[in-house]
Amino acid sequence: MVPIQVSIFCVVMYVLESLLIIVQSSVTVAVLFRDWMHLQRLSPVEMILISLGLSHFCQQWASMLYNLGTYSRPVQSLWRISVVWQFMNTWTFWLTSLLSVFYCVKVSSFTYPVFLWLRWKFLKLVPWLILGTLIASSLSVIPSIVKNHIHMKLNTLDHLPRNSSLILRLKMFDGYFTGPLKMVGFGAPFFVFLVSIILLTVSLVQHWEQMKQYNTSSSSLKAQSTVLRTLATFFIFFTSYFVTVVISFIGTIFDKKSWFWVSEVVIYGFVCIHFTSLMMSNPTLRKALKLQF
Repeated sequence: MVPIQVSIFCVVMYVLESLLIIVQSSVTVAVLFRDWMHLQRLSPVEMILISLGLSHFCQQWASMLYNLGTYSRPVQSLWRISVVWQFMNTWTFWLTSLLSVFYCVKVSSFTYPVFLWLRWKFLKLVPWLILGTLIASSLSVIPSIVKNHIHMKLNTLDHLPRNSSLILRLKMFDGYFTGPLKMVGFGAPFFVFLVSIILLTVSLVQHWEQMKQYNTSSSSLKAQSTVLRTLATFFIFFTSYFVTVVISFIGTIFDKKSWFWVSEVVIYGFVCIHFTSLMMSNPTLRKALKLQF
């Protein structure tokens, strides 16, 4: 059991982190949208960052409404908000994986035909890929909707014995269909992210070794080393975010109720740091933040 003082502290930290994420996402969308209106163009990275800002903004409001709303209302009455949260969370995963694919295609030095083709086509495909991530995220919430309807159906069958064939079939369908599909919805974008990061890291390490072999200037080696450290930070924080979300979703490693607010603070702490690193990696956002502070 977690002491009540720790839970209260975690609730306060969760609210502060949520407000920070909402501010971060609002600034990202506002700055990049203003830049778009001024220059009449957006780079692929900025398209993805605007989408990420929108997903984080909606995701955090859904999280706050659901988590704080359960104090005054039954959980079942807020299931639609939880579906919105899951949709936005999965969309965030897909957008982050899309960002990693973009950097892999753009920065890697591979000369395989598929990479050359992607490098040529990817810039034009980004809007369609963002639309594809929306469709994939929409499909991923279908198991949650089905699961909720199963639970509602089970509540209406309380008059039947617990070993009723209908109840057993509904529980088997819930256990063998909805849970695994939700995990696939979370896992698929992370797998794409993982493959992209590994390929990009291999390419950068190979290039770094070549630069050392040919006695390249120390400034170039230092820049390459900085890129590798940034990539490692990006990988660590996004992977930590994914793992904490999955552990919280499974809820079998610890007592989910008593550790709920602790897990929320950890999850959205990683979100804050990860989104901050994404903002600082974009020149337009970095310049806007420097002017503000």
